[in-house]
Amino acid sequence: MIVITGVDIEQINTLQLTDVERDIVNQKKKSERVYRYVSLEALDFELKMRTATIDAGKALKASEAKFAVFKNSRCNNEFWTRTDNGGFRLNSGMRPSVGINDIFKNGQLYGFECATAMIITLYKATLTVLKKDIFDVYFQDLYLRDWNYDSDLQLRMVEHNNEVFPGDIVYFKNPDHNPATPEWQGENAVYLGNGLYFGHGMGIKPAEGSIASLNKRRIPGSTTSAYLTDEVVHPDYEYLRKLSTSRYRPLGNHQHHMEDTIVARIGMHMYRVNSR
Repeated sequence: MIVITGVDIEQINTLQLTDVERDIVNQKKKSERVYRYVSLEALDFELKMRTATIDAGKALKASEAKFAVFKNSRCNNEFWTRTDNGGFRLNSGMRPSVGINDIFKNGQLYGFECATAMIITLYKATLTVLKKDIFDVYFQDLYLRDWNYDSDLQLRMVEHNNEVFPGDIVYFKNPDHNPATPEWQGENAVYLGNGLYFGHGMGIKPAEGSIASLNKRRIPGSTTSAYLTDEVVHPDYEYLRKLSTSRYRPLGNHQHHMEDTIVARIGMHMYRVNSR
């Protein structure tokens, strides 16, 4: 069920929605869960972010960026500096929007693993919806590695109880993965809708295809199948919407600073601590 503060639910029909966005609304309307929004604009913003996340996932697949474990990661040195642990730090003086867009423009120069791909996808979606001037103010000093992300992305992890919406980030767990290939202990993926998921390194597949791919990378003789967990990750859409509507003053490169955030993950459980 959808509840919008001070708004008749039928006013949703006044929004100009794509087919995917209309499907999300209908799925939420039919749900036994209550999805609350502070305004009609808040619902519309979430739908636009979800659409942008889907588009970003498809664009990353089309970019020809490769899957690579941390020790083999690579990036375009014009925009990013590769760190000793395989992460990418945005070069000093570089606009964040330019750095993110280059990954999609020159994907053949990049290689990274699946969690980093999810953060890149979410940054691209946020850039698309917020526009570059706002993005460049709030997302400076980017560092890409695993589940590290800028504090303004405000990710949330929820138990979905079989309710996954297009634009959600999900996790396929492979409990009996081969210890020789720890990178296949699981796969982070964007749910694209229509039963399809994008996982960096696996491509776009239905859930059964992603599970089958992980099962090929189990301990020899194992009969314990990989599976889709019941957790999803998505940004705090209302927080991002407030960034998009706030009155901001463009700041010099070193005047605005957001703390890097270190995120430790067990499955999709994320624990946040400031790194400095």
